[in-house]
Amino acid sequence: MSDPSQPQQPAGPTGQPMPPAGVPMDPAYGGQPVAPMAAPPKKSKAGKIILIVLAVVLVLCLGGATAIYFLVRDTVDEVVQASQTRLVTPETLAGRALSTDPEFQSLAEEVATGLKTDVPESSSTIGAFYGDIEQEDLIMIAGASGIIADPDQELADATNGDAMGFGMTNVTDVDAGPKGGSARCGDADLEGIPGGVCVWTSRGALVMYVFYFSTGEEAAAELVTIRDAVEQTS
Repeated sequence: MSDPSQPQQPAGPTGQPMPPAGVPMDPAYGGQPVAPMAAPPKKSKAGKIILIVLAVVLVLCLGGATAIYFLVRDTVDEVVQASQTRLVTPETLAGRALSTDPEFQSLAEEVATGLKTDVPESSSTIGAFYGDIEQEDLIMIAGASGIIADPDQELADATNGDAMGFGMTNVTDVDAGPKGGSARCGDADLEGIPGGVCVWTSRGALVMYVFYFSTGEEAAAELVTIRDAVEQTS
């Protein structure tokens, strides 16, 4: 028997007790309570990152120049140094650890593979992510080494308007560091994520890196450090 001292829930149309106040009812099922809908899953920021990677790889396509081109107008030493330039993937970059996220590791491999395909005469390539996207602290770097006939033109092409699939604004020339060459950095809208993009070119390499959740000025401040970490002369 029910305890008369306890308040009783009124019965619904099916004879079942009515749910507590505030619980939504579904008339299609005899007025039974409706199960609350689960919150929609958060949209992965990684999806936005992936959208711009192919565009970055396409920009980093070197011309098929050979050392003979330089023998006409440049010193042999410059050609030799360019031919010895190599790009490496360090364990840390600008204080950030190499990403172990499976999605980003796979994407980095695609970047490197794409560069090897598009730049068949390259001596080395790099494609890697550093940092943690959940902490909004992420860097992507991609590039290829090889003898470049016109570094200034490559730099102009890479930083011109929507060349990378996203517009760069506030583009400025920056110091490429003691290794020489030229560099530019600017702000970018990376599928709704603010970012800073930098590109450097020399006789021996063309490299681009992206600071997500950042600005071109902040990315530029790390250029010499990043270049020293990934560009070597063997």
